[in-house]
Amino acid sequence: MSSLGNRKVLDMRIRIIELVLRCVILGLGILAALRIGTDTQVREIFSFQKKAKFTDMKALVFLVIANGLVACYSLIQGLRCVVSMVRGSVLFSKPLAWVIFSGDQVMAYITVAAIAAAGQSAVFSKLGQPELQWMKICDMYGKFCNQVGEGVVCAFVVSLSMVILSCISAFSLFRLYGANKKNSTSW
Repeated sequence: MSSLGNRKVLDMRIRIIELVLRCVILGLGILAALRIGTDTQVREIFSFQKKAKFTDMKALVFLVIANGLVACYSLIQGLRCVVSMVRGSVLFSKPLAWVIFSGDQVMAYITVAAIAAAGQSAVFSKLGQPELQWMKICDMYGKFCNQVGEGVVCAFVVSLSMVILSCISAFSLFRLYGANKKNSTSW
């Protein structure tokens, strides 16, 4: 097989992997936002009703917004991938590659920050913080914490997928620059 044939096979594999990751991010991003955003639990404490909802923890609000944002972004980029595959065109121009690379980087950073913040809040909710007299909220709101936990796991997979996708977009971008160089044996 020629070098050009190998390159086309590699391009097709990269596009398929990118499309699969974008679909995973879209589906799990929506699922995470819905699992967390629709979760509530009402408890009666000393004849008062207290309702736990995701807006009570700002880290969860950030996680829901981040997952909604990354899901929308992945939908748009997924459509671009499908159009690119149907047309059979090679990836794109350098300016467009830079835009996609930058967008993927921003989304990866946002999802990593959101999952880190939600993870810390989850640890405090589950374990409490005795030194600050913060109680274990999950002991009182078990159903709420379990559903949030499911959403956080989905969001973690979204974040990990976005990091992998940003590496793929970096590879695709910088490969465009390597293709124009003459074959040289010097480093």
